[in-house]
Amino acid sequence: MKEGPDIVRIAALIGDPARANMLTALMSGKALTATELAAEAGVTQQTASSHLAKLDAGGLLRMRKQGRHKYVSLASEDVAAVLEGLMGLAAKTGHLRTRTGPRDASLRKARVCYNHLAGDMGIQMFDGLQQRGFLMGQDDDLHLTPDGVAFVTELGVDVDGLRRGKSPLCRECLDWSERRSHLAGSLGRALLAAFEVRGWARRATDSRAVFFSPSGEAAFRQHFAA
Repeated sequence: MKEGPDIVRIAALIGDPARANMLTALMSGKALTATELAAEAGVTQQTASSHLAKLDAGGLLRMRKQGRHKYVSLASEDVAAVLEGLMGLAAKTGHLRTRTGPRDASLRKARVCYNHLAGDMGIQMFDGLQQRGFLMGQDDDLHLTPDGVAFVTELGVDVDGLRRGKSPLCRECLDWSERRSHLAGSLGRALLAAFEVRGWARRATDSRAVFFSPSGEAAFRQHFAA
């Protein structure tokens, strides 16, 4: 009898087209209702509820009830990282959706990957932090240097507060569009929030795209020049 993690069960949960569309929609980091997810998947609410129950039982979702509505989000950054990795594998092997247009270019430039910055600008931030000596190591040994702490503190990030949290401070996440690393973990989340607070960037309301103002993009590229 084979032993170890049951990847077949997780793969089967993700592999259904309707469930895959729902999970992809939740990569925006927003909590969505079953009605909204049914529209994303192109199925009835009853069918969506059945799919969501299976994903919840499989540990891929977090369900929260507020008032009359039940809100759904991804269970953790681990789930988001798996989905982003699968997107990268699909792109690399030529399994791409046929719809193209301006939104695709926007998503490739800057987008939300669950709760942190991805796309070309996310990769530039990761590379810039590493080349300036603010971020060292890789994979499980990725860490912020003392100079890096000073740098992100100036941007408004409370590093001590992040370290008291449960999430890892720094994590690598493989970017699906470029198949290179961008920064995840609580630091990646905090930096994206800092960009929004400073008015550098805003999230699109109808997609995962992140739009930088001209002045915000100039400031971003100055801070994270590789």
